[in-house]
Amino acid sequence: MRLIFRKISVPRYVAAITAVMSVILGFWNPAHAQGDVQMTQYWALPTAFNPAATGQTDYLRVRGAARLQWVGMHNAPHSFLVLADSPLKFGKKQHIGLGVGMMQESLGLFSNLGLNIQVSYKLRVLKGLLSIGIEAGYYDQKFKGSEVEIPDGDDYHDSGDEAIPTQDITGNTFDFSLGLEYTHRWFWFGIGGKHLLQPTITMTVEGSEASEDQKFETELARMVYFNGGSNIPIKNSLFELQPSFLVKTDFKSATADITMRARYNKFISFGVGYRWQDAISAMVGVEFKGFFLGYSYDYPLSAIGKVSSGSHEIVAGYQLKLDFSGKNRNKHRSIRLM
Repeated sequence: MRLIFRKISVPRYVAAITAVMSVILGFWNPAHAQGDVQMTQYWALPTAFNPAATGQTDYLRVRGAARLQWVGMHNAPHSFLVLADSPLKFGKKQHIGLGVGMMQESLGLFSNLGLNIQVSYKLRVLKGLLSIGIEAGYYDQKFKGSEVEIPDGDDYHDSGDEAIPTQDITGNTFDFSLGLEYTHRWFWFGIGGKHLLQPTITMTVEGSEASEDQKFETELARMVYFNGGSNIPIKNSLFELQPSFLVKTDFKSATADITMRARYNKFISFGVGYRWQDAISAMVGVEFKGFFLGYSYDYPLSAIGKVSSGSHEIVAGYQLKLDFSGKNRNKHRSIRLM
C-alpha cells in the first residue's frame, strides 16, 4: 500500500478547485493509496473487480471470502468480502443484473470498509453477451495514529512532525466504478475501472470538530482490471480445464495473476497460480447442490518470505437457480458456472 498524508492548510474553495482539476486532468497521474483487496481466487469473485459481471448466470449467487495475508508478519493485511448478485427479468427478456457488496480490510494501522451497489445491462453481440456495468459505493477509512511508533534516532522521521497523525482518525467518501464484460460460449473477458473519480478522503479525529490544520487527506487510487478465461472440456472425459487471468494497474505499477484449474465432474476442482514476482499458489474447491467451498495457499517468492509463512484464503457460497420460464434467452451464457 502506498499512502501519502497531506495536511490541509489551504481554503476549502482552493481544495475544491484542485479536486475538480485532478478529475479532469489527472486520469494518468500516479495514485496515492491502494483501496482494493487482493484475492487469489479472483475467478470465484468476479463482481469484486468488475460491476459488469453481475447477473451473468441464471443464479442468485452469494459468496463470502476471507484472506489472511503474510501469516507471521506483525500487522499483516487481512481481508473479508461478501458479494451477492442476480439477474432480473423485465417483460420477456432478461437484460438487467443487480449486485451488492461489502469489503473490509486491515492493512497495518489502516482499516478500510467499502459498501457498494451494482447494476449491469446486457445485449447480444456477435453470438455472445456484452454487459455494461456501473457501481456506486461508500468508502470508509480509519488510521490508528495512536499506535504510531517512531524509533529513537530515526534519521528519516521526526516524532514531532505535524504531518504524522498521533491520534486515531477517520474519514469517508463516495465512490464510482464502471465495467465491460463480454461472454461467449467458449471464453469471457472484461475490463473494470474502479474508483474512477479518485476520490479524496478527508480524515479527522473521530467524534471531534477539527480545524483545518487538524485534517489529513488520502486519495483512493484509480485501478483498472483486465480479466478473462475459458472453460475447455476434455474430450471423452469428465474433466474441464479452466484457465484464467487477472491484470490490475494504476498506470504506475501493475501486477498479474495467471491461474490454471481443472474441474472433475462439476464437483471438485484443483489448480495452481502465479502472481508476477510475488507468489505461487495452490487451490482446491468443491461444489455440491449449489454450495461452493474453496481454499488457496500462497507461497511468497519475494523477500516477504523471510518473515512470513505465506497467505491463506477461503471462499464459501451458495447459488440458487432462478426460473424465468422455459424461454430464458440467457440460459447457460456464463461459462464460469460459479
